[in-house]
Amino acid sequence: MLLAIDAGNTNIVFAAFEGEHLKGAWRCATDTKRTRDEFLLFLDHCLRSAGLKRASFKHSIIASVVPDLDFTLKTLCRHDFGNEPIIVGHGLCDLGIEVKLPRPHEVGADRLVNAVAARHLYGAPLIVIDFGTATTFDVVDEEGYRGGVIAPGINLSLDALHRAAAKLPRVNVDRPGRVIGTNTIEAMQSGIYWGYISLIEGLTERIIEEYGRHARKSMKVIATGGLSPLFQAGTKIIQHINGDLTLTGLRLIFARAQKAT
Repeated sequence: MLLAIDAGNTNIVFAAFEGEHLKGAWRCATDTKRTRDEFLLFLDHCLRSAGLKRASFKHSIIASVVPDLDFTLKTLCRHDFGNEPIIVGHGLCDLGIEVKLPRPHEVGADRLVNAVAARHLYGAPLIVIDFGTATTFDVVDEEGYRGGVIAPGINLSLDALHRAAAKLPRVNVDRPGRVIGTNTIEAMQSGIYWGYISLIEGLTERIIEEYGRHARKSMKVIATGGLSPLFQAGTKIIQHINGDLTLTGLRLIFARAQKAT
């Protein structure tokens, strides 16, 4: 079995794969102070609840954008699961796609993994929109990963509004029935929801324009991240939703490494 680890700025996802089958996925808050023993305690509980045994995991793969956790997660795989993890990154493993940028090592592992999965599942050219700590747009074509856009994440924006303005409360992300809010909460929800819809549509249109008008009919738009279904409901520009895109990419990169050995 394969232990796939996606370490993001907000959450870490641990997933168990048996071949192509996802047996389970478990999420915990990202905390760089958490020890290897704490991760192991969390994982052992999750594996027991799914009827899985630690000894069954012969392989592991890690995609991390949190450098302070890298050593802990690698040690967890080596000492507690008994295998050497594959580390995702440009030049660290065979991704199966080229990174067509001047400084490819700067691209986050999560964005590369999403690109691998999206091109495999949907074909190219495409744009991947990931609603995470940051809202990212990644462009992939037949030749490889082309770059993209990084914007503030939705919850990050809400938190900034609350922290910076004394009279603005914390609000949930929701789709308001109308753009013009009649009270503070409605106005904030409208600004976040319809503001991000406009950001999604505007940036996607500009990416297509810059990439080339010929791509207007062929460019596919795929969204991932917990809030993607909510925002897909407000726009026709998102064609596919895939909540397991990152985990699928990790599995595909691992499968490629296995074929090479």
